[in-house]
Amino acid sequence: MVRTLRIAVAQSTVPEDPTDRGALRAAGLEIRALMVEAAAAGARLAQFPEGAITYPSKQVMAAGPAGALVPADWSRAAWDVLREEAESIAGLAGELGLWTVFGSIHPLTPPNRPHNSLYVVNDHGRLVARYDKRFLSHTEVSFLYSPGKRPLVVEVDGIRFGFALCIEANFPEVFAEYERLEVDCVLLSVMVDDAPRARVAQAYGTLYTYWLGYSVPAQFSTTVPAGIVAPGGRWLARCPTDGRPALAIADIDLDSKDEDIDMAVRYARPWRRSARTGLYDARIPVDDPRSDTGTLF
Repeated sequence: MVRTLRIAVAQSTVPEDPTDRGALRAAGLEIRALMVEAAAAGARLAQFPEGAITYPSKQVMAAGPAGALVPADWSRAAWDVLREEAESIAGLAGELGLWTVFGSIHPLTPPNRPHNSLYVVNDHGRLVARYDKRFLSHTEVSFLYSPGKRPLVVEVDGIRFGFALCIEANFPEVFAEYERLEVDCVLLSVMVDDAPRARVAQAYGTLYTYWLGYSVPAQFSTTVPAGIVAPGGRWLARCPTDGRPALAIADIDLDSKDEDIDMAVRYARPWRRSARTGLYDARIPVDDPRSDTGTLF
């Protein structure tokens, strides 16, 4: 049984003004061009950044008098264009037979604020799931979005994927939860120009011994490009650092013979699970004064 899946992690140009209809359409066009490139490279799944169709800037949506932040007026967003572009992406996913994960804002019933979300479209072009960002920044929760409620796990060709967005990289419990949910790969999509964020993402591959897709906007790739982390923490593939749209492509191979991946998946992950579930209990010394007393040499 083949247990391999090729993944394409994108860096695409993310517009920050959801009222700019032309920019939204240009973003959708760029996403679709990268999808075609991913499918031609044999990818089964393509991942795009947080807010790939749009990541609304607080200065655009929540700027009040004298620059003070106020609750966003979401009626200004071009919701019709956002929906049309999302539907076009889904349609192309079906034509290409390509699972596609892309970020956008998801409207709720007024007066609730929208979610900041990742849409998951299957290889038949059907929206099968949505991940809503659960941990929001102070600005996001105060003026822009409603938080999500739950983790999301989706299986593609026998490979289990979890999902996370941007600032959630600063919440290790999100990634520990996905390890407990037995995912093989976490797709972390961000909208941030921040080198430490990528190092944190790489660390999760090391700590939890799963693959990790790290998708960033193309305009921030000069700081840190998009890429794919292997279990154990090695970057398997990375996009160029030239600010242009691109793809990083690698295989998730559950039976990989690469020494670092094999060690992480076959040995480190099972050992760490046993260590967390009572492995040491029977070996802890009982009533030993040389163990109980911390003031002896």
